[in-house]
Amino acid sequence: MNEVEVRRCAANCRFTDHARKEMDEEPLGRIHVEEVLQIIETGEIIEQYLGDTPYASCLIFGYTRSGRPLHLVCAPVAAEARLIVITTYQPDPNRWDQDLRRRKR
Repeated sequence: MNEVEVRRCAANCRFTDHARKEMDEEPLGRIHVEEVLQIIETGEIIEQYLGDTPYASCLIFGYTRSGRPLHLVCAPVAAEARLIVITTYQPDPNRWDQDLRRRKR
């Protein structure tokens, strides 16, 4: 799994109900679909969850054009050319290292 595969599947992007709820209820401000698409377009995979079912997924980190940091968990389904957005949130600096790419221990 890599960013190229994620971006290829993004043309057919679907959001789970959970993702929509989290986007609407983000404590640091609502996350808009356009922001999620920006992260898909420019972000980097920082964790992979290959054992997830029904599809392997990954955590993508990036900054929106306005400079907002976001994390996005998604599952690229290459066989169906589809990307499932599972959840997205603005990372809490109390739980993530300064670069927001690694969890604090």
